Amino acid sequence: MLLFWLALIVAGTGIVSTEAAEPAPADLGTRAQGIDWPDFLGPRRDSRSPETGLAAVAADVAGGKPLRVVWQCDLGESYCAPSVSRGRLFHFDRHGDVHRLTCRNSETGAELWTYELPASFTDMLGYNNGPRATPVVDGERVYVMSPEGLLACVQVVDGKEIWKVDTLQQFGVVKNFFGVGSTPIVWGDLLIANIGGSPPGSPPNVYAAQGKVEGNGSGVVAFDKLTGKVRWQATDELASYASPVIAQLQPPAPPGGDVERNGDRPPGGAGGYRERCFVLARGGLVVLDPATGKVDFQFPWRASKLESVNASSPVIVDDQVFISEAYGPGAALLRVKPDGEHEVVWQDQPRSRERSLELHWNTAVHDAGHLYGSSGQHGGNAELRCIDLATGKVAWQEPRLSRSSLLLVDGHFVCLSEDGSLRLLRATPERYDLAAEITPRGEDGQPLLEYPAWAAPVLSHGLLYVRGANRLVCLELIP
Repeated sequence: MLLFWLALIVAGTGIVSTEAAEPAPADLGTRAQGIDWPDFLGPRRDSRSPETGLAAVAADVAGGKPLRVVWQCDLGESYCAPSVSRGRLFHFDRHGDVHRLTCRNSETGAELWTYELPASFTDMLGYNNGPRATPVVDGERVYVMSPEGLLACVQVVDGKEIWKVDTLQQFGVVKNFFGVGSTPIVWGDLLIANIGGSPPGSPPNVYAAQGKVEGNGSGVVAFDKLTGKVRWQATDELASYASPVIAQLQPPAPPGGDVERNGDRPPGGAGGYRERCFVLARGGLVVLDPATGKVDFQFPWRASKLESVNASSPVIVDDQVFISEAYGPGAALLRVKPDGEHEVVWQDQPRSRERSLELHWNTAVHDAGHLYGSSGQHGGNAELRCIDLATGKVAWQEPRLSRSSLLLVDGHFVCLSEDGSLRLLRATPERYDLAAEITPRGEDGQPLLEYPAWAAPVLSHGLLYVRGANRLVCLELIP
């Protein structure tokens, strides 16, 4: 048998891995231009798309031409966004006493198959009882995590179960306010998840424990992606709702120059930098080696109040990592050194009433030295902000949009507000610059998306997928 090193871009991470090639499922798509969106916030978990051709569309929509509704379908209970791979769209919802993973043709909406897991979860604060974690597609497999902590791997072509793990039972996870909501990530032959288990005899939920929950070394767990067997586990941290991000750290670009972006270099880049896994866990940031689970450092970052959560994923730019939450501490920017140590570049001050960016469940998007995101814990006080990455200084802020999610494509942001409003914004640090309102409407003129539209927009091969409380809508954003 011929053995060789293959530089493979792993679906969902953009990280270079050494892994033997495997046959890919047949591609059902017909739209040649554009990319797949097989993971939470896209292939690199940064909510950035390389697709082009949006400028003319923005002008047409601003002139009164609506986007074409390609297809739409009803959904069950869920907060999670869909994923798209090789002409297939996957969405994960609750229907009565089952969580159902549905595979559809991404261009027509035709249902191809379904896979079900038992559903018994009840949200402790009375919110939605459906899934929170986005399906993750990796070649021939798709992975789902239910709010009860059932982690399953099924075949892309027919939904046949390959393996399943009850993570709550196996690791003794104490029930948190909103169940399990962090999306696992594929890296090489591993599936890495924010689990956060506790020792036997621990209280049944976070309220019974009065917030004092101990860890048992399973804060972050790596599973063999083919079998579900545990390969390593690390840290006593508990689980959050933020999803892990893996990136290759690299020195910043020299003045007037440029460096390759995260994921464009082979392992072992310049200056001793390596791939690292970044997890904003319940108590703060954990930075570790995805290959072994060895922890480089932990950085505490959580509000002191019991009813607070970390739900916004870390943002990695060169050798820096940005974290944010909405319940107290606010935001911080750290520089990660080649030796695994770190230094604080800036952080919001605890005694100050001013915060640079307080992200609730949305993740900031980086562009040209600035971060954009929806700042605020509640819809009424949330405002879209642009901040300078290097200093945390607010460049502009726009209220009245409620809490929103962003997707960067071709110099524009697709901005989906929680009330179902959809906008195109020009990406500029100079001001809030509205290009067009693109809220999808039915034949009766009423908006197709209803509150809460909390799932981030998805863009694949020119088609934009957005979901509200009970409906998924596919729009042709780029013809």
